[in-house]
Amino acid sequence: QVQLVESGGGLVQRGGSLRLSCAASLTIFSFDDMGWYRQGPGKERELVAVISTDGSTNYAESVKGRFTISRDNAKNTVYLQMNSLKPEDTAVYYCNGEIFSVAYWGKGTLVTVSS
Repeated sequence: QVQLVESGGGLVQRGGSLRLSCAASLTIFSFDDMGWYRQGPGKERELVAVISTDGSTNYAESVKGRFTISRDNAKNTVYLQMNSLKPEDTAVYYCNGEIFSVAYWGKGTLVTVSS
């Protein structure tokens, strides 16, 4: 059974940093791409960052220059380093991966940025 488990969320002040982790129950090479999404209060879920098997990355405009997605293949884990956090980054952050066009999601980790 494919499982993605996020961790690392919490409460942080404006300008602070957090690192989210997404641990997969199987080798992350099984996934086509892996990404982080978020859903803020009263908002739709949106893509934050994605990393492909070759290590190429893409980011939402709102997080470019502040967030970095990376992967550790040996640990089957994908990370999201978040710096210079803003109150508008407050959201539940979800890890996502696709295998043969089937999407798998974690349960999410809450990030709250206070002003």
